[in-house]
Amino acid sequence: MSLRLMAESDLSKILEGEVGFRWEMTLTDPAGTSYPGLHGFSNDIGQVIDPETGTAVSGRAASIAIRIGLLVDAGAGLPRGINDSSVKPWYVQFDDINGNPWYFKITASMPDRALGIVTCMLEQYEPPVVTP
Repeated sequence: MSLRLMAESDLSKILEGEVGFRWEMTLTDPAGTSYPGLHGFSNDIGQVIDPETGTAVSGRAASIAIRIGLLVDAGAGLPRGINDSSVKPWYVQFDDINGNPWYFKITASMPDRALGIVTCMLEQYEPPVVTP
């Protein structure tokens, strides 16, 4: 087995295995199709670095990392940031460590096709209300 295939196999254990960084999330594409029960890595940190001064300041930096193979298996495409505010974005929902749900739109996506992972930068988001 090649090193790349072994690395992707290890990645699935790290991001999706019971003893890894596994965290459940639901991804929703611009058409409104949701992909619940996906597992990957998520973070939501209340501190960022001011690019002008290099000083840590209060802010919000959130991201997810998910295996591309998992997205393919779920029938989803690669999420990406959509800058046009008139178009619905890709967005993701995951709970914080205390069980509080948070929604974020994807502002940037950085796929690594050699390892098989996509990292997405996030911004807090209010999803559209769906009425029955």
